[in-house]
Amino acid sequence: MILRHLRCFIAVAEELHFGRAAERLHIEQSPLSRIIKKLESDLGVVLLERTSRGTRLTWAGQVFLQDARRVILAFEQAKVNAQSAASGYRGSLRIALSDGIARTRLSALLAQCREEEPEIDIRLFETSFMQQLKGLHDDLYDAGFALTDAVDEGIVAEPVWEDPWVVAVPARHPLLVHKHVPLSEIVAHPLILCHPAVCEGCSRKLEQLLRSVEAQPVVVERVTSHDLMLALVAAGYGIGFSSSAHLGACNSADVVARPLAGNSGALTTYLLRSNVQPSEQLSNFIGRAHRIGS
Repeated sequence: MILRHLRCFIAVAEELHFGRAAERLHIEQSPLSRIIKKLESDLGVVLLERTSRGTRLTWAGQVFLQDARRVILAFEQAKVNAQSAASGYRGSLRIALSDGIARTRLSALLAQCREEEPEIDIRLFETSFMQQLKGLHDDLYDAGFALTDAVDEGIVAEPVWEDPWVVAVPARHPLLVHKHVPLSEIVAHPLILCHPAVCEGCSRKLEQLLRSVEAQPVVVERVTSHDLMLALVAAGYGIGFSSSAHLGACNSADVVARPLAGNSGALTTYLLRSNVQPSEQLSNFIGRAHRIGS
């Protein structure tokens, strides 16, 4: 069994169509079918069921797909590690990012890492919160950042920094009469919120925040990125929520940041890692993350 066979299987499993998978892999359909049959023969199991109605994964195929993806990812990381070593690095850290971590915080942390330990190669992976948890369990990542501490057993979540909530308001909006905007007045306007499937931690925090007022908010859009939220706010579609660290790097003249009135709390960023003794490199990284937040 070779990596090429795994890549072919993954393509067919994701497309569930031999023609589309062959096009994606830039090969003919006949050799692709032979590769899948050879793979099934080597494993001694049926991975795919082919019928007149289409192609579907068997249960064995579903299980094998998850492992095949891990093998490919592990190989890609091994290749990157070898290339890093050849370039002079003496170690590496694999850091997962979920929930749209604030650029100003991340930039300051990475700059400090380059200054203090330039021989450590830091690899960043943008992923969903659930994929980050799975990757930490499977040793695909050394640590990660997220906006929630709702982790599984075996994973540690350490708060590393807090940033006050702010609202993103279109320029010349009536809410700008407030230096600190009451949440009860914000929910009287259309809202642009983060998508829970992409920014799970932030979405959970926002839900808690909005439940503190009696009025039912009107959500006009759920976005998958901070930049899209700002674009819609600037166009006058509604009001967005962010943190002081996120909006501190925003230079848009069409969007104004205002803090929330009262004790609205803050958006906490957590560092996630496996519940084992961290390496010296990871311990140093964690220490820097805490210093950035202090």
